[in-house]
Amino acid sequence: MDAEPLLFTYGTLMRGFRLHARLEGRADFVGAGEISGLLFDLGRYPAALRDGGGLIRGEVYRLKDPGLWLALDSAEGSQYHRGEVGVRLARGRLVTAYIYWYVKPVGPAVPIPGGDYRAHVPAKSIYHR
Repeated sequence: MDAEPLLFTYGTLMRGFRLHARLEGRADFVGAGEISGLLFDLGRYPAALRDGGGLIRGEVYRLKDPGLWLALDSAEGSQYHRGEVGVRLARGRLVTAYIYWYVKPVGPAVPIPGGDYRAHVPAKSIYHR
């Protein structure tokens, strides 16, 4: 069992997006992964729903700073609930990670085809800063 918990990100916390700076220096990138669920575009950020009907693609991080959970919980707010999820990493390895599930109605939100926020809303380059 790993000492530091894992976090599955699928939106603005991923590399190249506006909230990724919250993870820098406090979490290590583990790799790309995917989970079962549905992803919706709420405008400024996405919403992940627990549903076996699709896949959500994202990134897995190992949190080095336990204090980061409080900051992330606060940033995500009451519309998200932190829970565990099984993640299939790019090379096929299965891990358990925490995810922020959206718990409010999505209303007229747009489904994100293929569950890939990066493909849906291109980020600035993750390789050039």
